Amino acid sequence: MKKYSLETIVGIFVVIGLLGIGYMTIKFGKIRMFSGDYYILYAHFTSVSGLRVDSPVEIEGIEVGRVEQMNIDQDKQMAVIELRIQKGMKVYEDAIASIKTAGLIGDKLVDIDPGGGGDILKPGGTITETNSPVDIGDLISKYAFGEVKKGDKKEAEQMQ
Repeated sequence: MKKYSLETIVGIFVVIGLLGIGYMTIKFGKIRMFSGDYYILYAHFTSVSGLRVDSPVEIEGIEVGRVEQMNIDQDKQMAVIELRIQKGMKVYEDAIASIKTAGLIGDKLVDIDPGGGGDILKPGGTITETNSPVDIGDLISKYAFGEVKKGDKKEAEQMQ
């Protein structure tokens, strides 16, 4: 009888261990089991340099979603970004999406100014106002070779 109780205790610990490993895999692997807590919006950019799938999406500095997919619209010659936004976040028709740099490392993120005029964008809607990232290398080369105009200097000063 003792043999069976020892095997039962070991079996329970093995099951608990497997459940723990499964939980850690889902949690740290960013696997989504239930996708009902989010909705999808789209944004068109002329450039998405440095942005990656799974980059954060922020509203007012708070992470509210992730970049789900990036594709190219061949007709418009623009990058199309699919954004996964938490349900309950209201994004209006006059919203502005910008690609910005986070921190010193230079990781890119999508920052959304949610707007406030017009109707709320429905799931599958498109943010029409976008700002692509400024290419620092391009600005530096223009400055080094004397091709910087006043507008470019102001843009470079705003980056600092």
